[in-house]
Amino acid sequence: MATDEAFSGPISESVPTSATSFAYQRPRQRQGSIASFTYFQDEQESPEYSDEAIEDVSDDEDLFMANGHNQDLEAGTTSPRRKSSGRDRDNEDAPLLRRTESGKPDIQEHEEGGAFSQKFYIQSEDLTMVVAGFSTSSLGFFAYLVICCLTAGIGYLVFRWIPRWRIRLIGTPTPLEKCTWVVVENQWGEFTVHDVTSEEYGYPMSTVFNRPSKEQLNGHRYDYEEDLKELRFLDYRYMRFIYHPHQDKFVLNNDWWDPQWTDVKAMKQGLDSEERDPRDQVFGKNVIEIRQKTIPELLLDEAFHPFYIFQIASLLLWSFDEYYYYAGAIFLISVFSIATTVIETKSTMQRLSEISRFECDVRVLRNGFWRQSTSGDLVPGDVYEVSDPSLSQLPCDSLLLAGDCIINESMLTGESIPVSKVPLTDDVVNYVDLGATSVHPIVARHFLFCGTKIIRARRPQDEDDDEAVALAVVVRTGFNTTKGALVRSMLFPKPSGFKFYRDSFRYIGVMGCIAAIGFVASFVNFVKLGLKWHLIVVRALDLITIVVPPALPATLTIGTNFALGRLRKKQIFCISPQRVNVAGKLDVVCFDKTGTLTEDGLDVLGVRLVQHPEIRFSDTVEEVHDLLPPAPYDRDPTVNYRVNKNMLYTMATCHSLRMVDEELIGDPLDLKMFQFTDWNFEEGSQKTMHFVEHGTHQPAPSVTKPPSGMEYDLEDSQNNENPIPIELAVLKQFEFVSHLRRASVVVRQNGDPGISIYAKGAPEVMKDICTPSSIPADFEDLLNFYTHKGYRVIACASKYVSRMKWQEIQALDRSEAESRLQLTGFIIFENKLKEITTEIIEELNEAKIRTVMCTGDNILTAISVARECDLIDRDAHCYYPHFVEGDKMDPKAQLSWESVDNNLYQLDSETLLPVPIPVEHDTSAPYDALANTDYTLAVTGDAFRWIVDYGASNMLKRMLVKGHVFARMSPDEKAELIEKLQSIDYTCGFCGDGANDCGALKAADVGVSLSEAEASVAAPFTSHIFDISCVPILIKEGRAALVTSFCCFKYMSLYSAIQFTSVSFLYASASNLGDFQFLFIDLALILPIAIFMGWTGAYPQLSKKRPTANLVSRKVLTPLLGQIVLCILVQAVAFKTVHWQSWYIPPKLNKKKSNVDNSQNTALFLVSCYQYILSGIVLSIGPPFRESMRKNVPFCVTIVITLAFSLYMLLDPAKPLQKFMDLTDMSWDYELFLLALAIVGFIIAYLAERHLFQPLAKWIGKTRATLRPSRSKKRKQYKEIIEEMQ
Repeated sequence: MATDEAFSGPISESVPTSATSFAYQRPRQRQGSIASFTYFQDEQESPEYSDEAIEDVSDDEDLFMANGHNQDLEAGTTSPRRKSSGRDRDNEDAPLLRRTESGKPDIQEHEEGGAFSQKFYIQSEDLTMVVAGFSTSSLGFFAYLVICCLTAGIGYLVFRWIPRWRIRLIGTPTPLEKCTWVVVENQWGEFTVHDVTSEEYGYPMSTVFNRPSKEQLNGHRYDYEEDLKELRFLDYRYMRFIYHPHQDKFVLNNDWWDPQWTDVKAMKQGLDSEERDPRDQVFGKNVIEIRQKTIPELLLDEAFHPFYIFQIASLLLWSFDEYYYYAGAIFLISVFSIATTVIETKSTMQRLSEISRFECDVRVLRNGFWRQSTSGDLVPGDVYEVSDPSLSQLPCDSLLLAGDCIINESMLTGESIPVSKVPLTDDVVNYVDLGATSVHPIVARHFLFCGTKIIRARRPQDEDDDEAVALAVVVRTGFNTTKGALVRSMLFPKPSGFKFYRDSFRYIGVMGCIAAIGFVASFVNFVKLGLKWHLIVVRALDLITIVVPPALPATLTIGTNFALGRLRKKQIFCISPQRVNVAGKLDVVCFDKTGTLTEDGLDVLGVRLVQHPEIRFSDTVEEVHDLLPPAPYDRDPTVNYRVNKNMLYTMATCHSLRMVDEELIGDPLDLKMFQFTDWNFEEGSQKTMHFVEHGTHQPAPSVTKPPSGMEYDLEDSQNNENPIPIELAVLKQFEFVSHLRRASVVVRQNGDPGISIYAKGAPEVMKDICTPSSIPADFEDLLNFYTHKGYRVIACASKYVSRMKWQEIQALDRSEAESRLQLTGFIIFENKLKEITTEIIEELNEAKIRTVMCTGDNILTAISVARECDLIDRDAHCYYPHFVEGDKMDPKAQLSWESVDNNLYQLDSETLLPVPIPVEHDTSAPYDALANTDYTLAVTGDAFRWIVDYGASNMLKRMLVKGHVFARMSPDEKAELIEKLQSIDYTCGFCGDGANDCGALKAADVGVSLSEAEASVAAPFTSHIFDISCVPILIKEGRAALVTSFCCFKYMSLYSAIQFTSVSFLYASASNLGDFQFLFIDLALILPIAIFMGWTGAYPQLSKKRPTANLVSRKVLTPLLGQIVLCILVQAVAFKTVHWQSWYIPPKLNKKKSNVDNSQNTALFLVSCYQYILSGIVLSIGPPFRESMRKNVPFCVTIVITLAFSLYMLLDPAKPLQKFMDLTDMSWDYELFLLALAIVGFIIAYLAERHLFQPLAKWIGKTRATLRPSRSKKRKQYKEIIEEMQ
């Protein structure tokens, strides 16, 4: 009985959820989600959720989690907590049974004892779900079978469409510990039924569940070495939930951590067969294998869809009415449609399955010996060889234990820059938390993500062990891995909540009501005429098939499908088709700076050194030869070159570059900096083992050497007969971390027992870790000078420790290493704009689409770049904040806003409005004549953090509206900015190119990743064009798709209204349209016109106007209703005038069959043909959102051919055609009258659509607002805020 709905559709609408290890933030609550559940009721306000990977929403939740830190590990700060709304459900969703208070808000007890249902929040999936236990009632199941049989299958369909009714009938609520199947309901109201699998187990509970952080729970002590006799679990969306007998609920097992993994040595032991078998039973095979539905299952799902059931009912109805040809044609079309959908779904699933499934041979350490095995047999705790040459892709989530790797993680981040991985150390083990939503930055250096590609893997460069290999320990397998989360996000996309699709089905419901009215009216009329009962019922029901066009849902996707095809041709790929329409509604687009607005590579403009003993900056050094001249005669005897040497050594060593196939790869900034030095880089190998201290297991370090001719230190070689060549070995590296904004290395010179520490980072950060005596007085002035001009400035610092052993180096803490440094100087990078950036920003500005820069760079650099590309007005004031008192962590801190060009100009710290300038100041300075409203804000990450956490709500909203530059923003803050913009009703896009943008790309309504990957977890859109030109293209196509959807919707609605009108007039005298007349209208007219109407491309120029996305708005319904009225009037004239003709053939009343051969039928059919065709022209909207209709060649050809054939049928049809189409003879003058009537009707409809209906809609809106101001349309918040600040 129980079914497992493993696949809810092919890749249709999805904003890919955060992969478990790359979830930077919690997505906002989407429209359409529910806050209460059928089988779970919150007694009080919905609970708050902490930032864990999965939460059983409970007061004791910290006791159930192994490592419940409740903080964002990357930022190192406590994350804000989520609250849910608490609106009630409708009565039909009332709970099935009385609930008793359990004392735990995440569990609700059965009245006989034990938990009946529980509530989860799974952070990594942004999924709230309730699991309720049931067992099958024999009596209920028998009643279910009886109902299905007695109703000839109709009961089965109803129960299939409304699963709550089926569950209520056959299910008996049962405690979770005894239930045989469960119902899972998520926040979108989706119901699925799943079997609970029970298997014999007999191993300790610690092999299945994590130990709680506290040993005592609710007064009971749990022994996790106690054997678990029975393993009970359910699989939902490829996530395994295992029943915990002590906690009386199901728990997710993707964060399991072996208690024996206390250090690296313990992890290297691997598993024996006895340990492996239970883990295989608990976690399953290490394959991401999608359960594909068979062809019969897919056919059943498609054929039992309400749309096709409606089609089947219509076919039966038409057959009873002897419309055999029409019914046969629609049947063939339906079969073709079902077959096409099934084949497409099957091929999509097959393609996704091929991409997802990966299995290879690996060398595994099992029972203390290496053996060959398949990756599918890996389980958590297995140790395998990463340096195996045949291994090109990582088969699971792992921790690197030995050796080093270079990995391409573009599948996760969209960024193709390879990432270096180094072995795990004992001090890092405590930071590993598989249950967290993001990997701690310290752990990320050692974490190997499933599905990422191995560029290079090397065994440890240890001369004492020739047999050493690169090792990794498996920590997550199958769908629990990062790749598994990506595949799951594609399989189970979140509903978009886009109003257009909901409104379309509401409209269908309204049309159904109209059909019901027509049903009653025609029923009464037919009874009066004395028709046979079967004809009365068939005719009345036929109205419903006319009013509700069955092809309407399909036509809504035509515009989107054509737009996707055009986007693919322009190298823009999409994994979320419905986001195309959302792109047409964008109000604001946020851009990353480096690599998005500017070039990836930053050219080194020069170096400014801190000269000693003056402690002032030198002139710009533009060549490495001038930085440290190789010859004595080139050196100035008055200059101390120690600082020059430290700067050169910093540039040569403080980077994350790696050598692969004789080519340096890594961060573009690091690469440019290193290339400036002309030095040589050598990866750690046997050649660099002379740096390794004897008796240690130190890996071979990477070494940098000067170019030929500069091998020796000039000062050392002058008085030394045997000088030692310069070789700088990097013994330890503290990589760049976004919230620290710096990186450093511990370096040893060949033959020197001491070590040097070289660091580089953001100047304002480096200033804090340097000794004050090394900071020049003009530090800020010089920094402002360069950043004002748009240059990127990196500060460098160093210190020397006279003696330090390897063990001391490994124990060296980052905070200790990066303290009491001596400032060395600045490296100035020139970051050029991409050629097309300014043009695109101007195009967006002209279209009144707001543009925002969101970067991690210095605020003055960001402002300069923003002005250079016209993102902000070059002549307008730009105000930026600084703390007058306190800092971002101080609730009582005070911000001051000053103009970046003239600090006399300031903003009120509360209202963010300009403060009047004192009269005594000269007003002739530049910018003084600017209007007060023409200003923008540039906000630092620290100020943004303080305003969000402690600022007034009004201040935050005004900052969001006026802020155009957001600098020094961390990845979390970028994502939070997007969510805050959305909170004031902006439809927000984000365009970025790297890992730092992942959170923002996912949070945005439309995220565009500039990446080589065709699809990644980073964003729903991926552009292979590495500049922002893809943004206006996407907006144009989105607008065109949205308008096309509206055009097709209005056309299909008007088509059903025209046909409804014709049939209603004919029903008055028991007549109807003929079989082939219906066939001609649907197949020869409607189908090609509706399809080719969507062929029209996007208009090449972005307009200031925005298309509406509200189907039930006056802008849409007023013209539609107006067109319906005009069509009714035209048919009424034809229907009335044909009675006056001398040759008029009246319908003959046949109580058993409808009469077709009459003049009413002929007149209405012929005039309606023109209405169907010409309505396509009237409703085919061109500029400013789509190209002119004239450029749509297939549409124009279709219109010409159908008009010509209709004219032929009207004026001079051949006798066989006349008989075939059930046409009667008419006079020549009346035929011309019908032609003129159709033309006049078209002209009126065309002019009214362009010039009458829209003003009428505005007048109706104003009148309604005047008469009922309380029900006026709610304006977007950001528009109201802008008006307040005028």
